[in-house]
Amino acid sequence: MSAGVELNLTLILFLPWFLILSVLFWVYPRQPRTLARRAYDVAALLVSLALFLASVYWAQAYADPAAGKMWKQILATALGYAVYLGAMTVAFVVRWLWLRRTGDGQGPG
Repeated sequence: MSAGVELNLTLILFLPWFLILSVLFWVYPRQPRTLARRAYDVAALLVSLALFLASVYWAQAYADPAAGKMWKQILATALGYAVYLGAMTVAFVVRWLWLRRTGDGQGPG
């Protein structure tokens, strides 16, 4: 396996799942679709991806080589996935509180 693929294997494997989660984050709730909401969503997705990549590269750099070559990938996968989900959860909760506070996310009625 080439060094580039090995370094980015976690991202390659999780990309379809992250795409699904990102689309769901972007689409729901459907309203409001203000410029501020779109900017927040883009920033949240980019920060989540950046934190994922940083955690993956950190895990691969600091994994104990005595545990074997696969341990780097296992640690990077577990840590990266947890960091991405954590960042997206924080982004979702902050957006929900923000929309609730502004009254824009309350729906009909």
